[in-house]
Amino acid sequence: MANNVAIELKNVTKAFGGNFANRNVNMTVNRGEILSILGENGSGKTTLMNMIAGIYFPDSGQIFIDGKEVVIRSPKDAFDHKIGMIHQHFKLVDVFSATENIILGLQDEKKYNLKESAEKVLAISRQYGFDIDPQKKIHEMSVSEKQTVEIIKVLYRGADILILDEPTAVLTPQETQKLFAVLRRMREDGKSIIIITHKLHEVMALSDRVDVLRKGESVGTVITAETTEAELTELMVGQKVSLNIERSEPQNPVDRLVVTGLDCTDRDGVKLLNDVSFTARSGEILGIAGIAGSGQRELLEAIAGLQHVDKGEMIYNNPKTGTQDNLRDKTPMQIRELGVRLSFVPEDRLGMGLVGNMDIVDNMMLRSYRKGKSIFLERKAPKDLALRIIEDLQVVTPNENTPVRRLSGGNIQKILVGREIAAAPTVLMAAYPVRGLDIGASYTIYNLLNEQKQKGVAVIFVGEDLDVLLELCDRIMVIGSGAVTGIVDGRTATKEQIGLLMTKTTKEEADHE
Repeated sequence: MANNVAIELKNVTKAFGGNFANRNVNMTVNRGEILSILGENGSGKTTLMNMIAGIYFPDSGQIFIDGKEVVIRSPKDAFDHKIGMIHQHFKLVDVFSATENIILGLQDEKKYNLKESAEKVLAISRQYGFDIDPQKKIHEMSVSEKQTVEIIKVLYRGADILILDEPTAVLTPQETQKLFAVLRRMREDGKSIIIITHKLHEVMALSDRVDVLRKGESVGTVITAETTEAELTELMVGQKVSLNIERSEPQNPVDRLVVTGLDCTDRDGVKLLNDVSFTARSGEILGIAGIAGSGQRELLEAIAGLQHVDKGEMIYNNPKTGTQDNLRDKTPMQIRELGVRLSFVPEDRLGMGLVGNMDIVDNMMLRSYRKGKSIFLERKAPKDLALRIIEDLQVVTPNENTPVRRLSGGNIQKILVGREIAAAPTVLMAAYPVRGLDIGASYTIYNLLNEQKQKGVAVIFVGEDLDVLLELCDRIMVIGSGAVTGIVDGRTATKEQIGLLMTKTTKEEADHE
């Protein structure tokens, strides 16, 4: 087996400001193997992979490639050792073609020859089963196509060891299956593949071995065929975790928000939402599924008053006054003054949801500063809320006065979701509230959403994991290219049914199928 080891880490350690991200981690990846890296938020998965990829440099420890110790100080060093990393957020130039992005930055004695490069791209595509147009511009591509460009980019540079960070986060089930088929062909070709993912069913379906990290240390390596999801979760968390979402039956559902014929366009006249109609009911979770960029974000922004609406109505049935209010053309503040608590957990948590340079308490105050009775800001209630969220959601932070930008992505998300739920809304809109969260924290959020449902809140949940949507939601609305392509029962629908609806662009097209 020693001759089969592609990369080996021995006692690799990395600390930031006295806090260990990784401590004495040992890991091996074999040729022709798919290894999954599992761990809670802040367990050091991405930091460890970033050291292999040359983005960080270890404080101590050794890295061996094919049995020889190497020093990786930069991504260029990593490429020299045939290591390539495909990040969750793509690093592509929108106005360039696939081929131009793939060869961008390559140093060669010869002049660039786009025709030769495109032929090489096609050869790689045929070898592994990719579907790509080398001439297509990035801004014209789907998320799946962009990911394909990123993978081919590292293969073009001769990578034999590939690291993929959350590769299926924004893919449909059909696209995920295509990607898995490609990765299996790479494995057969002798490539070493490392995958960071939170989706346990994908780990079980794809990987050969699983390496589990907890609090920066490796706590075990298991053969996938010899383990279960429950065992992996227990290794990650250090205790047994229930992986069941308790979905209660809706109690006395009432139409809380009725959206009819909603149209939105951007500044260039491109249609973002096309004749969207649906009803969100109290005591029910309405899931929204769709390929990334299909209009989910724009829909929630329109309801929250953040997106201009060209046509249509958004009728809110006020439970306190019994009146009906049209939310269209109202500002977010006017909507709040109506008593409509549309709590919004945005996709861009630091861009829209929180201020990175402010501490946790100050970020709580962003929701309450207008309620002050004097020129001096009231800090006790926001501080109590911050402490409660830190305790209830197990936020890893030195204290409540730590700037939010210093926290891991998952802990930022916990603060944002906790603050929004604490606003006691009548309609709670949550866009990707568990994106980047570990399995334990994710189930905490699902339980919080269920608690809101049982309190009579109308919950609108935008998710990317279809297994969760099917387990959590009472009804699921599917959006494709800004239009509703179908609304299905969460208890009886299948992943395949939703996946097909996600690829359609109109309800008529979906019905025709």
